[in-house]
Amino acid sequence: MLSKTRLSNAALVAMRAALGAGFLSAVADRFGLWGPSGTPGVAWGGFAKFLQYTATLLPYLPTTLVAVAGWAATVAEIVLGVALLAGVGVRLAALASGVLLLTFAIAMTTALGPEAPLSYSVWTAAAGAFLLAQDRPASCQEPPVAA
Repeated sequence: MLSKTRLSNAALVAMRAALGAGFLSAVADRFGLWGPSGTPGVAWGGFAKFLQYTATLLPYLPTTLVAVAGWAATVAEIVLGVALLAGVGVRLAALASGVLLLTFAIAMTTALGPEAPLSYSVWTAAAGAFLLAQDRPASCQEPPVAA
């Protein structure tokens, strides 16, 4: 039987893995690594299509700044995804992930309405990131060390 502490630690590691893998999967989609646009389960299939979506979420930005925002989000998701999966700077990475996801959820809500971020669980992911950012013992934050 799992103790409450071990179960909590396992949940934190699972949250780190889910957030990190989610970020890296979205980036892979932007670069067509999951297949071209139109493939089942593929949202963008290429960076140009991702930038069109970015423009939809940020209609008030000039076209040149849409590309900057799209690249900034992509770089942030790569850095945060790797940090979370590697267990490096977990609290800071989790906090930054929460801010990024919260920003995304607000942009989705204002541009597309409340259903989109709810159906894609963006609010849930943001809340999970903020929970992961809470102060916890080091054993919950860093990857286990092999004996």
